[in-house]
Amino acid sequence: MKRNLLTVLALILSGTIAFATEAAPDCIANGQPIPVINEQILLWKKQTKNQYKNRGHIYGVVTNIYQGKASHQHFQVKIGDGPRDTIEVIYNTSFREIDNLRIGGVVEACGDYITSNAKAGHYKPSPDGAILHWVHESTNSRHDSGYVMVDGVLHGMPHGRPFYDWEPDFDSLQPAM
Repeated sequence: MKRNLLTVLALILSGTIAFATEAAPDCIANGQPIPVINEQILLWKKQTKNQYKNRGHIYGVVTNIYQGKASHQHFQVKIGDGPRDTIEVIYNTSFREIDNLRIGGVVEACGDYITSNAKAGHYKPSPDGAILHWVHESTNSRHDSGYVMVDGVLHGMPHGRPFYDWEPDFDSLQPAM
């Protein structure tokens, strides 16, 4: 009886862990997948002019959570070994809040990189000197979708809608008669 209870508990726990960890979708730039490019982003941050824009794909650890606006969550991700090897990620909460965001959380994010080391219009410079935004599904067919994963949980999809408009073929999952 005790062994059966332990087996059931192990199955429940392993199922919960497997459910909480999702595979990251491809980070798409101009129709092609791009790998994590932390080093390239750090070079852009140091060598490009304010408002330089490109596609970014990062992997790192949350080291600060900024006070944002009601419609966005702002947080710092460390993507290199140096003390200033950070980037500010800006996430639009209309795709639901990131409820598991925490200092020390592991982040993978895909979106638009912008050098932000000086004021631009009504936008203040980023405390990190660079941002990654549009880390959610695109509602514009001319703009690539992005995403953010925190501790293996994918964020940036509209309520109940599949990422990249992919839907499983439920008919193929039915047992053959």
